[in-house]
Amino acid sequence: MSDPPETSENIPTPEPSVSPALAEPKFGFHIYAERLNGRAAMIGIAVILAIEYFTGKGLLTWLGLR
Repeated sequence: MSDPPETSENIPTPEPSVSPALAEPKFGFHIYAERLNGRAAMIGIAVILAIEYFTGKGLLTWLGLR
């Protein structure tokens, strides 16, 4: 008898035994960049609130947009 035709269902696929050691990316979405962006945002919000508190005017008024 002949063997059944090869299809993707009956072909064994080898599994890798070792995963590659990838270097940390220099830019883009990785944990350090996201942490740094979050900290910068918190500092920015605190500065905006301080400006509004000490000047008695909103940020848009302080920037001359209103």
